[in-house]
Amino acid sequence: MTGAQQARPQSGDEMSVRHMFRRGLQVSPEFRAGLVVTLILAALAACGRAAVPFLTQRVTDEGLLAPGGVDVEVVLRYALAGAGVLILAAVLAWRVRVRMVSAAEKGLATLRIRAFGKVHELSVLTQNEEQRGRYVSRVTGDVETMRDLMQWTGAAMIISALESAAVFMVMLAYSWQLSLLVLLAFLPMVFSLLWIQPRVRRAFQGVRSKMADLLGRTSEQIVGVATIRSYGVQQRMRDQLNADIDDILRAERKASILASLNFSSTVIGQSLATGLALIGGTALALRGDLTVGTVVAFAFLVYMFAGPLMWIIEMLAEMQRAVVGWRRVLELVDEEVTIADPGADGTPIPHGHGELDMQGIRLTYPGGPEVLKGVDLAVPAGKRIALVGQTGSGKTSLARLMSRFFDPTEGLVRVGGVDLREVPMDSLRRSIAVVPQEGFLFDGSIRSNLAYAIPDASADDLEHRALAAFESLGLDAWIDALPQGLDTHVGPRGELLSAGERQLVSIARAYLRDPDLLILDEATSAVDPATEVRISRALEGLMQGRTAVVIAHRLSTAERADLVAVMEQGELIEVGPHRDLVAAGGTYASLYAAWVSQTRD
Repeated sequence: MTGAQQARPQSGDEMSVRHMFRRGLQVSPEFRAGLVVTLILAALAACGRAAVPFLTQRVTDEGLLAPGGVDVEVVLRYALAGAGVLILAAVLAWRVRVRMVSAAEKGLATLRIRAFGKVHELSVLTQNEEQRGRYVSRVTGDVETMRDLMQWTGAAMIISALESAAVFMVMLAYSWQLSLLVLLAFLPMVFSLLWIQPRVRRAFQGVRSKMADLLGRTSEQIVGVATIRSYGVQQRMRDQLNADIDDILRAERKASILASLNFSSTVIGQSLATGLALIGGTALALRGDLTVGTVVAFAFLVYMFAGPLMWIIEMLAEMQRAVVGWRRVLELVDEEVTIADPGADGTPIPHGHGELDMQGIRLTYPGGPEVLKGVDLAVPAGKRIALVGQTGSGKTSLARLMSRFFDPTEGLVRVGGVDLREVPMDSLRRSIAVVPQEGFLFDGSIRSNLAYAIPDASADDLEHRALAAFESLGLDAWIDALPQGLDTHVGPRGELLSAGERQLVSIARAYLRDPDLLILDEATSAVDPATEVRISRALEGLMQGRTAVVIAHRLSTAERADLVAVMEQGELIEVGPHRDLVAAGGTYASLYAAWVSQTRD
């Protein structure tokens, strides 16, 4: 299966935590850079803290309870030793955190780059299946949820786990019987973890999904603010956002309640373990099996064993949140790219060869009907063809296949005799230019928007070529009349310019690209007569000497084309010169007659 029919990647529930960590470290190897050294430093820091109870026992038995009374010298010696060990442990813990922060920032940067790059690799069909805001959520918010885990929480959990392990080894050295009692006290916590953690993970999965929905809806409402105000539906839109926020609140509350159960079980385990250790230790001390200092040290060890565990359990909720975010980003990174770039192994389109050949084109959108049904079309180099047909006839879908925004379900599209699937993307974008119906401009100046066409040009070269392009298109008077010329600010989406002016900049940008094949969606926006004349003349200059495919909304455009292709319900039913199709008395002749009648009226 090809194109849109190819399988989508597995969902978040299908990706196990183990697979996610393995895949995550493959995508961002910086996370594990120097990990062995970091773990060794963390183990040394843990051992340093675990030595404190041993020193406490020595101070108690050999200093405070010495046969001849309190031995101040012994107390001071062990106290200084303990201070030195704690300082060393603190320095080592600091180095562990520094190393993890550095590795985390590099890994997160790589992850962002991979995720953002994948968004640009996905086909238009794939992107249309999901709100744009959800992609923004994955590249920004979901990556951000990992920051604390990778930088601080992760380091603290590693040190805490190693510290608990080191402390438990010391506990075993003191008394295996008491150590067994401590383990038994924490068994309820283990069972609660096994039951609660999957539910916490699913709860945070719901939270992140709802956050993405909120971001998508918010982005949509910001873009459509003019329409919202014009219809007076601000309150309805606010109600929708409020409902989304309430859903997030309920999901967060549910996740927090589940996470708090873990911490409660740890508190119970610590209290029970401390009580059992004191009771059992006292019994062993009365029998003479343990000294008073050992019992005190063991009670201290229980506290040091349970403290890091309580910290780990408390941070498990944040870890689950980060795991959910990590999984969602990896799902984006692993999203199947249906528009493969052959790269250096591909065949570039020969410059100056813009002939277009489409054979047996069929296209089915995901979950939808077949929209193109066996289309065959050939356009000689340097010729102009107008695509004509009713709304929904398949004109736009056919034009998008020509620019390889997505691939056909069946059939071949060739430009310059080369199958577009075999053309490297850089060659494809140099050879084919698209001027959409609504010219899209990025926030910045006219100059910065023109630079997208020739990104390698120097500032002087860009200005020289841009002014020459406006002159060649007959737009020099217009650009000179702007207050700041090329440096005129266009605003977000170019909205500081009129629709017609945005179209003029888009035409100039395509002209600078100097493509062999042009795909134009004729603008239907209402513009003043002077701007309409400028657009028409600029388009004539842009199409001069190039192969051009125009989605014609006005049959006056079809009149001037070399060929006219008539689409109807996904099929190409007529192809030929305007004069011949009118004379044939078919579908195009009927459309033209109706248009002429309306024009005269």
